[in-house]
Amino acid sequence: MKKYWEFKNKTSTEADLYLYIEIASWGAGYSAHSAQSFKQELDDLGEIETLNIYINSPGGDVFEGNTIMNMLKRKKCTKNVYIDGLAASIASVIAMAGDKIIMPNNAMMMIHNAWTYAIGNSKDLRKLADDLDKVNASIRQAYLDKAGDKLDEETLINLMDNETWLTAQECFDYGLCDVVGEDKNIAAKFDLNLLNQYKNIPVNYVLKQAEAKNNNQQAIDKLEEEKRAILEDLDLI
Repeated sequence: MKKYWEFKNKTSTEADLYLYIEIASWGAGYSAHSAQSFKQELDDLGEIETLNIYINSPGGDVFEGNTIMNMLKRKKCTKNVYIDGLAASIASVIAMAGDKIIMPNNAMMMIHNAWTYAIGNSKDLRKLADDLDKVNASIRQAYLDKAGDKLDEETLINLMDNETWLTAQECFDYGLCDVVGEDKNIAAKFDLNLLNQYKNIPVNYVLKQAEAKNNNQQAIDKLEEEKRAILEDLDLI
């Protein structure tokens, strides 16, 4: 299983971070892919001036994502967040670490209350419910800190209670992004079936993503056919 993040150094003072799949930790020890190993790579960037964060993610582990968001906020540099397609669930919270959030006109953000899977006795589950309430309070504060006076807590609670899918313009109106740009067509690298866990998925978004994935695969197939034709002409296969 691959890491859910990828850092790329552009210069000695600028780096890129890609969050293009589900936010999920796995493994243990030195081979683990988790917030702990993420922090090590973040620290290894050194004293950079700018970190560009590119997001196209369906969300994932709320505790993992919340930790990542706090780490990014503490990083002493300018953070530009680009929501290339979708910032759903905890991925939208991570986006709030940005000093500036840019969304193409066709990008979306989904916000809702934190939830998780659990097993255990009644005491364990009550504690988990309390923990989720604390996480929800933390998540709300992250949104409110970004939105300023464009979004009040009562409205935000209603949006989260109803699992709201926001367009780029709606995000701008609520103060959850700073710039709405031109459309950008990037095929999701995550399995679209992951969106089945949500209730109010916009049909148009899924159809456009499925079309983009299909077009991308057709381009790959065409390239492979052209490569094979060249090799056949050269009698190499």
